[in-house]
Amino acid sequence: MQQRRIYLTLFLTYFVFAILLNSVGTVILQVINNYGVSKSAASVLEGYKDLPIALVSFLLASFLPRWGYRKAILSGLALVTAACLCMPLLPAFATAKLLFFCVGVAFALVKVSVYSTLGLVAADARQHASSMNLLEGCFMLGVLSAYWVFGYFIDDAHAQSNRWLQVYWLLAVLCALNFLTVLGTPFPQQEPLARGASLAQEFADMLKLFFKPLVCVFIITAFLYVLIEQSIGTWLPTFNNEILHLPAAMSVQVTSIFAACLAVGRLSAGVLMRKLNWYPVMNACVLGMAAMVLLALPLTQQVDASAAPGWSNAPLAAFLFPMIGLFMAPIYPGINSVMLSSLPRHQHSAMTGLLVIFSALGGTTGSLITGYVFGHFSGHYAFYLTLLPISVILLMLFLFRRAVQRSGGGLDGSVIIGASH
Repeated sequence: MQQRRIYLTLFLTYFVFAILLNSVGTVILQVINNYGVSKSAASVLEGYKDLPIALVSFLLASFLPRWGYRKAILSGLALVTAACLCMPLLPAFATAKLLFFCVGVAFALVKVSVYSTLGLVAADARQHASSMNLLEGCFMLGVLSAYWVFGYFIDDAHAQSNRWLQVYWLLAVLCALNFLTVLGTPFPQQEPLARGASLAQEFADMLKLFFKPLVCVFIITAFLYVLIEQSIGTWLPTFNNEILHLPAAMSVQVTSIFAACLAVGRLSAGVLMRKLNWYPVMNACVLGMAAMVLLALPLTQQVDASAAPGWSNAPLAAFLFPMIGLFMAPIYPGINSVMLSSLPRHQHSAMTGLLVIFSALGGTTGSLITGYVFGHFSGHYAFYLTLLPISVILLMLFLFRRAVQRSGGGLDGSVIIGASH
């Protein structure tokens, strides 16, 4: 019973943070409309979210076992509760920056703590794998919920309305309830003891790991993948609104197709990759991503702005392009599993730290580049540009497979699907 209560608490925490983390695209659209912020300026919100994740993960990951995972989760929830309350009370672009800065700091604390607590609670490897997939499933439910919850509060009739900020009262309540749930839940008493090495030595070990050829190729691949996923996920609501001329609320809600496809693709690949080797599956997914870009984007060129599209007569591209998520979904968790399976267990913590850091940097880079190209050229060019990192990923996967084989990490192709960044 106590174990189920701990799981429920961890899943609820991840659900809430999924909503907050994946609202950045919606907030970018709204600050452009409400505050007159340029696209290039609005794109920095991704950096305010991702860079704190990278920095805090790097600085505090090795400290959290000493501090306590429960305390870290409570601190993160308290921080985002206060930040959510600031949004409707102090409506401004600067407040949005503060919100995502707090969300980034809090998620770095929460992700390390939640993952580590799952390791303490799970009885064996099979239960751990199962709980990880359930955790990531809750994350995807949160992502899906974010688009519809925010879409409900957006007032299409009054583009300059601040009604959308009322959603943060609801989110503050959810965060506060989550805080009380964690506070009332007894976590495992025995937490892992810190190693005798100093923090400086742990940082040095992490940096040394990066210079291994296998790890370097993996990090580049993960960086490029997150760059693509975040650039699409963040800017798709604005693309739907300005290029496809969908109403603001619908522009946000239709983006949920992208999140749904990520969820379906991830779960489907989890079944598929129990039977097939990871490398051909990954190659097929990358080629599928390129095909979706080349198939869907030409359909957006001649959209009639005067048609006032709704769900019944929206352009085909509005539903087709988000389906790129079906092909994207297996890549990130797939390469993560292959990488971790190729390393000894004592290096998993350092590897996870590097992954979090470069995933965050990839997300920020993708959003900034896409925002710049979107603002100075066109949304079409911004999304066509994803073909460049897609091509590089295809090459990196080839090098990654060779590096895995040389390292002696011969894998049978079975990987765990489901990893958030």
